[in-house]
Amino acid sequence: MQGKKDFIPKMLYQVYLDDLVAQDNFYRLLDQALDLHFLYRETAKYYGYEGNESIDPVVFFKICLVGYLNNINSDRKLIEYCSNCLDVRLFIRYDIDETLPWHSTISRTRQLYGEEVFLKLFQKVLTLCVEKGMVRGKRQAMDSAFIKANASLDSLIEKEVVDDVVVYADQLNANSDYKVTAEKKKQVDQHHAWKQRTLKDTPGYDYKDGKVGHSGEFIQSRLLSNHTHYSPTDPDARIATKPGKPRNLCYLGQLSVDTFHHVITGAMADFADQRDSQCIERIVERTNENLEMNGLKIKKLLADTGYSSGSALQYLEENDIDAYIPNFGQYKPEREGFIYNKELDQYECQRGNKAILPFKSIRQSHGGDYQFKNYRSSESVCKPCPLCKECCGEKTKFKKIDHSIYKSYYDRMHKKLTENKAYTQRMSRLRSSTVEPVLGTLINFLNMKRVNTRGIDLASKHVLMAAVSYNLKKYLKFITKKAKSKAVALQIEVKTAFSTYFSAFRLIFSCCKPIILKIENY
Repeated sequence: MQGKKDFIPKMLYQVYLDDLVAQDNFYRLLDQALDLHFLYRETAKYYGYEGNESIDPVVFFKICLVGYLNNINSDRKLIEYCSNCLDVRLFIRYDIDETLPWHSTISRTRQLYGEEVFLKLFQKVLTLCVEKGMVRGKRQAMDSAFIKANASLDSLIEKEVVDDVVVYADQLNANSDYKVTAEKKKQVDQHHAWKQRTLKDTPGYDYKDGKVGHSGEFIQSRLLSNHTHYSPTDPDARIATKPGKPRNLCYLGQLSVDTFHHVITGAMADFADQRDSQCIERIVERTNENLEMNGLKIKKLLADTGYSSGSALQYLEENDIDAYIPNFGQYKPEREGFIYNKELDQYECQRGNKAILPFKSIRQSHGGDYQFKNYRSSESVCKPCPLCKECCGEKTKFKKIDHSIYKSYYDRMHKKLTENKAYTQRMSRLRSSTVEPVLGTLINFLNMKRVNTRGIDLASKHVLMAAVSYNLKKYLKFITKKAKSKAVALQIEVKTAFSTYFSAFRLIFSCCKPIILKIENY
């Protein structure tokens, strides 16, 4: 007979939340593995002794972990999700009939706690991973990724010159790749004004979207720069892009991953207008600080070309870190037709008139962040040389060679990478297979793709919490595997013992069988 279920709500229920959640539930296992009571001590300084009670710090961090583990970026959606899940309620110690905190409480508490509290939580989880044998600390792979800021390009406004054009030009010169003078800025402003007047008269031009009708050649975003524009919504966000991707306001997330079991050992956020090589010192120090708490230290570092710079290589050598970082594209290990004499600090021509190029001066790049040594020959020596045009060019009659003041560091790295190419390729593959999947997991599944806060401090907290969630999932999966492997090993041991005893019994029985037959016949 076909059944039909009728639902009649009861006035009173006798039910226990603990009975409704399975014993092998993920949040049960997480609650058993992670003790967060140390957070009461770490957050005590942020509260007074009067007024209403705040949200429990342990509850706050547990709710945040639920958001990252389930890839929920909105605080409203996070509270809604926690309210509807029985296992989450059990995890955060809220009964079925209890009302969860407001979403604004989560936002305000996140701003209240300093970054050091989030770092302590990260270090606590890392210690658990170290104790389980998941981290060796010897070899680290590093990489970075852009994290979209909580601001739009439409919010950008042009930086205003408050006092004087000369002061504004000096500020630009400090961090710009090209030098800006007052006259140059005036010319640029006049050109931009003329451009806007011309484009407004173009049919189909949309000033807001910055596109020109049918041609589509001009895009206003190309005129945007961190030197000339900023976002009042989030002043710490920077304009950034990757090849083939649109421009966005972003932060730069830096990661250090142990190559043994792919556990994150260092995580932080930085400004997106910086190169990876400018951030390497901070992420290495952060990683070493986390590892030294557990008696470990970085010995080997794997990174891509973005981390290559003279100052970065110098820092790594001074700290006894064996790095494998391919030199950037402009590096030239040799100059065709010339040999560098390190003792005399000069280049020597191997063709033509055997000219000598002595050291002349140290110069800086347009941005001022790159210094190079200049070597130049004498015009009287190079001019009569039959290879002068081919070597020096059509306009000059002397040879000029520039190289970085950190040439010795680049040369040593080049020698190390080329001496054993098989090992270098293995390290490159190891780096790609270690840190890149971790970044992909954090961005696509653990809520690191976009920050829902504003400011560099909150962005760092965001990256740290995403890294904590990743390490916790790795940790729980690891101890589950270990438990299963122990059970399998015990089962195999029992089977082996049983088969051994059974074989011995068969041997004894085969030896006693003739005696038993004789007794029966007798």
